[in-house]
Amino acid sequence: MPPVAIDVRRGAPTEEELAALIAVVSEEYAAESAEAVADDRPARSAWSLSQRGLRQPLRRDVGWGRYAG
Repeated sequence: MPPVAIDVRRGAPTEEELAALIAVVSEEYAAESAEAVADDRPARSAWSLSQRGLRQPLRRDVGWGRYAG
């Protein structure tokens, strides 16, 4: 686990306060990183989301325009 860097911008915390802060932040970071799991399912592209479904097959028994004459 990478080291935690903390910059104190205001105030004057004691060494005990800094140690408590580092312990809490490090523990929470470790717990969150252990639970974070990437989704292995492939994401659908914008192309596949926008494409229409396949059309129905042509009926060869029906003539053009459905007119008999």
